[in-house]
Amino acid sequence: MKLKPASTLLALALLLAACAGDPRREGPLDPRMVEKVAAVSLDPAQAGRILNAYRASNGLGPVRPDPRLMAMAQRQADAMVKANALSHEAGGNFTARIHAAGVDSARAAENLGGGYFSVEEAFDGWRKSPGHDTNLRMKEATRYGIALSKDPRTSYRVWWALVVAAEPETRVTLDAGPIAPVQRR
Repeated sequence: MKLKPASTLLALALLLAACAGDPRREGPLDPRMVEKVAAVSLDPAQAGRILNAYRASNGLGPVRPDPRLMAMAQRQADAMVKANALSHEAGGNFTARIHAAGVDSARAAENLGGGYFSVEEAFDGWRKSPGHDTNLRMKEATRYGIALSKDPRTSYRVWWALVVAAEPETRVTLDAGPIAPVQRR
């Protein structure tokens, strides 16, 4: 089957529209769902215990909360709600976001989730996803940040972001020494 130019443009427009995120729910919301969303909470220490127990069961060292990673995760979770899109690009390119957050690490990763109504559900979903599970088990990770953002009018209603990272890189300053003239022969 060969698409005509108008059909091709329509297909492209629909594809691009899908990337922009779903429309928000309009009209009255189910009060039970609003209540369910409102009840979702995040205790970063509890998340750390869940993550560290899982890492220990895999022979890995613990991670500790990091304020920069917490703030970075919160900005990403909020950006996903605003865009109504579960996307690593909702808050901008991951590498650019890492640098903007002042996270000086060559090893960092991000897990996103939507529609989980507890931190336990979010971690369960991440453990069942090979790519997300690899991030949870990043050997070099020593720090984490986790965040939650909610809006009952969005497609997932509840949005999660987790960032793990290794220790900051050690900077080496090279001293050129004294300036000496080059002797020619």
